[in-house]
Amino acid sequence: MDGAAPLFRMEGISKRYGGVRALEKADLTVTAGGIHAILGENGAGKSTLIKVMAGVVAPDEGTMTLDGREVSFASPAAANQAGIVCIFQELSLIPELSVADNIVISDPPKRFGMIDRKAQRRIAEEALARAGASDIHPRALVKDLPLSRRQMVEIAKALARKPRILILDEATSALTAADVAKVFEVLKRLRSEGLALLYISHRMNEIAELADHCTVFRNGRNVASYPAGSKSDNEVVELMIGREYSHIFPPKPVGVSAATPVLEARNLSWADRLDNISLTVRAGEVVGLGGLDGQGQRELLLAFFGVLRGLRGEVLIDGKPVSIASPTAASHGRIGMALIPEDRKTEGLMLPMTVRENLSFAALDRLAKGGIIDRAAEQRLIDDMVGLLAIKTAGLDIPVGALSGGNQQKVVIAKWLMRQPRIILLNDPTRGIDVGTKQELYQLMRKLADAGAAILFYSTDYDELIGCCDRVLVLYDGAVKRELVGDGITEHALIASALNIHGDNSRIDLGAKV
Repeated sequence: MDGAAPLFRMEGISKRYGGVRALEKADLTVTAGGIHAILGENGAGKSTLIKVMAGVVAPDEGTMTLDGREVSFASPAAANQAGIVCIFQELSLIPELSVADNIVISDPPKRFGMIDRKAQRRIAEEALARAGASDIHPRALVKDLPLSRRQMVEIAKALARKPRILILDEATSALTAADVAKVFEVLKRLRSEGLALLYISHRMNEIAELADHCTVFRNGRNVASYPAGSKSDNEVVELMIGREYSHIFPPKPVGVSAATPVLEARNLSWADRLDNISLTVRAGEVVGLGGLDGQGQRELLLAFFGVLRGLRGEVLIDGKPVSIASPTAASHGRIGMALIPEDRKTEGLMLPMTVRENLSFAALDRLAKGGIIDRAAEQRLIDDMVGLLAIKTAGLDIPVGALSGGNQQKVVIAKWLMRQPRIILLNDPTRGIDVGTKQELYQLMRKLADAGAAILFYSTDYDELIGCCDRVLVLYDGAVKRELVGDGITEHALIASALNIHGDNSRIDLGAKV
């Protein structure tokens, strides 16, 4: 990359939102035929940088050049026309439309003034194949696809626009291990074809495998740019957070009370997704759910939270059977349950509404007296939550969608903590979150458990399961195949159990992703 002329360059780019500095004199150079990783904590300026590059927002100052000529983009369509296409972390698909409709939505093929459905399907099939997702049917409705498959459609949609520069913002955060491997093959092929790729990810193993060059952003500035592999992970993290990197997982307690479980399942089954699951979670425990993605972990959390219909088996709270008919029933009364959902954008937040409204929404019944909200009590509780989770915001009355991804996730968690839940269900809560914010969430999780909460924690990252959990239940094909406890929670045991392999002599690829 060093000897090649730059395809695209940004110099002195600054952007402010009110009193908040998102970018300050930021620079970036992009070369064709390479994968350039952009690193930094949430709120470091990465998202604003790519929004400027993709024509979503206009910079306050600075210049951009493409092929040596100065450019500016008044809209994403103008950036697309110039060959710059971005795949944002929040999906842009329309759920009610088909996969093919979504892929060609900006420029559908026409014949006699009407959409040419045959050509549309051909374009969609070619784009899906190029994205390594030819198993997705072009006529399938997006709303019927799981999140990981929707992400693959988003990638295919971007490739259908034939970009020269492809920007991927946490594009693998919702993908299964198999899909990640396919995307990696696609990106490496695109690099060999001469595309320039900008890759934003908080997963250091992905950066190590893919990137040719890296640039680190902190507080709106690029603080370092270097060839991939020339710095250790600890050195990179220290550049990102601006301080020495310490061990990210808090110490675990020596033992947990053997009291009656707060949450218990007995032979819980649902459709073909859950198969006779029995488990317990006690006050003060962090119990992990492991296994390859898609083995029933998410369905289990939804079952406890009253979302699924047709459950068989029993759910017990404090040793007594209960019927949880809805999320409202789960979160109210003596059950006191909270679910931190998988997708904060669509399931956890109302993006156009303010930070204040999102924080207080789940606790309005507790804050109201005679149908009137006690604003003083609301403000005290909100202030407590903002302080507890160190939520960074320019104000409580700005749209929550204006916050960084990490701070949005903190708002989702704070919203439910305002109800003071006894049972906390976490569905992959650190997906797409930077290492600094992850560390804060790990500390918070242990603090809540130490205060008496019973926590059931699903994660696709086995390092989190090892570092955070007192016990881990590994699911395979909708059933609990193994329980790991204490020092027995190891990478080898997690992966062997996830693959339903038994015996210490099994040969296992420890590069696999659980």
